[in-house]
Amino acid sequence: MPEMPEVETVRRTLTPLAVGKTIKRVDVWYDKVIVGDVKSFQQQLKGKTIEKIDRYGKYLLFRLGDLTIVSHLRMEGKYRLTTADAPREKHEHLQFVFTDGSALRYDDVRKFGRLQLVETGTERIVTGIKHLGPEALSPEFTEDYFAKALKNKTKKIKNLLLDQTVVAGLGNIYVDEVLWQAKINPVAEPKDLTKQQVQDLYEAINSTIKEATKLGGTTVHSFLNAEGQAGGYQDRLEVYGRAGEDCLRCGEKLVKIKVNGRGTTYCPNCQRLKS
Repeated sequence: MPEMPEVETVRRTLTPLAVGKTIKRVDVWYDKVIVGDVKSFQQQLKGKTIEKIDRYGKYLLFRLGDLTIVSHLRMEGKYRLTTADAPREKHEHLQFVFTDGSALRYDDVRKFGRLQLVETGTERIVTGIKHLGPEALSPEFTEDYFAKALKNKTKKIKNLLLDQTVVAGLGNIYVDEVLWQAKINPVAEPKDLTKQQVQDLYEAINSTIKEATKLGGTTVHSFLNAEGQAGGYQDRLEVYGRAGEDCLRCGEKLVKIKVNGRGTTYCPNCQRLKS
């Protein structure tokens, strides 16, 4: 599932492939991939040039002057550059055909991803971005902000980090990793964390996101960047996907449980739940 490092990697690899290209037409093969009216989406994009590709949290923002395409990859979404007349692959649901004959195609096995066309500047008002907290590594995501945001919260810490309202960009993989690094049990309540634990968790979030982004994200199942390359951070994972193996810190067997339906791996010794 693409999380912030993966989406940032897609943005960086997609930029030289798509920026500067002018849209001749948009072919939509699965209508539900578009939020709103499909025909309006297609008509408004004719003749528009992709000027820049931004990102917020797990959302890609294709800037086309007065319009912005907000793209959420969800679990399996990915982009690739090809030619307009190339045979369509099984899970390709949309293509932007450019005036130079190339085409940017959106592929999504699970069909969960969505694209929404909005007026530039309104994306934090009319799209899912409006629900997001500040990004990890951003100037707004300070230790003081983080401590205040966790104060008095009774939701399990893993659930809180996953819901994107306190900090944007973390998904299941990185939440398991940062909680292990900070020695925090995934079902602990934020209000019960010590000042040191909050500080350790804050530092773990920033350092993990920074390192994962540097290495091009994590490929556990199917993530590929816009150039078709896998990430490199999967070789650094310390708990995710290692249930039943020895904890790299203390040697205890790692355990996998469900937290709000999400598979969660942790160390029962290092990450003891406060009684």
